Amino acid sequence: MKHPSRQSRVGAWTAMIVGALYFLIPLIATFEFSLRMRRGSYSFDAYRVVLSDPHFQASFGYSMLMAVLTIVVGVLLVVPTAYWVQLRLPKLRGIVEFITLLPLVIPAIVIVFGYLRIYNSSSILPLTGNERATDLLLVFGYVTLSLPYMYRAVDAGLRAVDIRSLTEAAECLGASWPTILFKVIFPNIRSGILSGAFLTFAVVIGEFTIASLLDRPAFGPYLQLIGANRAYEPSALAIIAFAVTWASMGLIQLFGSARAMTPQKT
Repeated sequence: MKHPSRQSRVGAWTAMIVGALYFLIPLIATFEFSLRMRRGSYSFDAYRVVLSDPHFQASFGYSMLMAVLTIVVGVLLVVPTAYWVQLRLPKLRGIVEFITLLPLVIPAIVIVFGYLRIYNSSSILPLTGNERATDLLLVFGYVTLSLPYMYRAVDAGLRAVDIRSLTEAAECLGASWPTILFKVIFPNIRSGILSGAFLTFAVVIGEFTIASLLDRPAFGPYLQLIGANRAYEPSALAIIAFAVTWASMGLIQLFGSARAMTPQKT
């Protein structure tokens, strides 16, 4: 008769292997297809064509810039909010968490049509009249979409440290609120902020709906355009997008592990 713990290990390994195959087989097939651009042999021609395409370089660079701006705005919005809720307004935690979850249940197309309705050229605050204003509206849309991930990453970082003691110690030393926030709280939740930042980056790079309806030259609409008109290049782009996403996940693990291994000062 098998030992129960051995059976549980076998079941866990079986589930892990089945799950890995479920994700890896389509990925391997996509990668293999992307190498078939040259008839009769494998090559990286599809990747060479994609990477040398000026439209790819422009769209990817634009989305990277939007991702950086989204991360900055998201951090400046979420960190003070989560910090204040945990320190002074714990009863509002449930309401704030509910609000931050709304982008997961409200479709992006609803959000962007709401933005177009409120911020069109005939409104009090027009943000679709020129490119720079529309870029700003796109950043706001991305901040909304990434809010669930950024808030939970920052909130987890805040829960891992004693922010009340840190705040009281800083106040005793005469620190102002901006000093406490930027020189005490931010460094102590660095891993949470980085986790939220990399998740936000992954969301922005692959987003299509908002960028398309706002007519911005982002990476997501470029992926859709190539997918509709080419054969092998879309597979190469899918692998590149997958690599970027998993690189972000790997950096989260790397910085998280480094943070956990760093001895805390007492």
